[in-house]
Amino acid sequence: MKPHALTFTTLATAPFKKQPYSRTTTGSVPSTPPTIMSNTEGSQMDGAEQSLRSLMMNSAQPQEGSLKPNNESTREYRDVRDMFPDASPQDGVGAKSETVSRAVSASFSSPQEFRQAVRSGQFTGPTNGCCPGYMQCNLVVLEEGQAAYDFLLFCQRNKKACPLIEVCDLGSPSAEAIAAGSDLRTDVPKYCIYRHGKLDAEVEDVRPYWPEKSVAFLIGCSFSYDGALMEAGIPLRSVEQNKNVPMYKTNIPCRPAGSLHGNVVVSMKPIKAVDVAKEVEITSKFPQAHGGPLCVGCPDAIGINDVNNPEWGDSVEVLPDEIPVFHACGITPQAVLMASGVSFAITHSPGHMFVTDLPSETVI
Repeated sequence: MKPHALTFTTLATAPFKKQPYSRTTTGSVPSTPPTIMSNTEGSQMDGAEQSLRSLMMNSAQPQEGSLKPNNESTREYRDVRDMFPDASPQDGVGAKSETVSRAVSASFSSPQEFRQAVRSGQFTGPTNGCCPGYMQCNLVVLEEGQAAYDFLLFCQRNKKACPLIEVCDLGSPSAEAIAAGSDLRTDVPKYCIYRHGKLDAEVEDVRPYWPEKSVAFLIGCSFSYDGALMEAGIPLRSVEQNKNVPMYKTNIPCRPAGSLHGNVVVSMKPIKAVDVAKEVEITSKFPQAHGGPLCVGCPDAIGINDVNNPEWGDSVEVLPDEIPVFHACGITPQAVLMASGVSFAITHSPGHMFVTDLPSETVI
């Protein structure tokens, strides 16, 4: 008899207050997360390119200095995979036959240092478990025009799958407001290039591909609450097994926007049955990172026929005392771009995120 599928909506709860993660951090954690107020939702949309420019100018912008942790707090971050020295690299990043690179096992004093390791090619692997306590983001880059306007509208209409964190200035590869000194062309471990709805290439540097009139979108990622789950004693199977997370297509339709349409993509975490309530409570406090799960158990209820055969990432083991828990995933935009046949797009490769300077509890 198959277990019933449970569907959750985001709970209205107080911001989650982190305690220092003793295995990966030293020092204290800021007790009060900064708040970013967005004016995007109130913008008028009365013309494609003109509206896009206006909305970009009014996109979420933090107050000066609000994104940096308290100077008194000093945290040292380590790739959490270092806790599992016996784990071996697995295939399955982006294209399933590709070998996952674990190029860096050293400590990082800050997200800036981590981004520098990515930029220099020292780190090229998935970012699940990396820099716990800081927000990670999915990346979508489009050319100025109707597709970019439609995608901004798509994010506003599908906030669970596409919680919009930042929209960069026209033509700019910098996300300075959320990541000081960043360069979106080099600071993501791996990128996908799409042409006319088809994956054209996976690369580690997109400077040759970056459009002159680019519009870059950064979307919250569930990796942002990895640290909170681990601090609560909920292990991450993908980290334990040194793998990328499994990601699946579903039968859950997104709300269309202009030319863009498609279904939600989800990621999966095996969670002990006795910890499911705790997992829901914790993740629901991170709406900027997809929030609580879309489905608990019964994967066929959302159109997943085989949890051992994900469309992206790696298969992970689900033990007898565990239940598969499915969260909305930032690969949804890539599935939508493919389904909609968008002429050109740059995205992160599945599981390879942009790490920001924002504490993961930052309220958007």
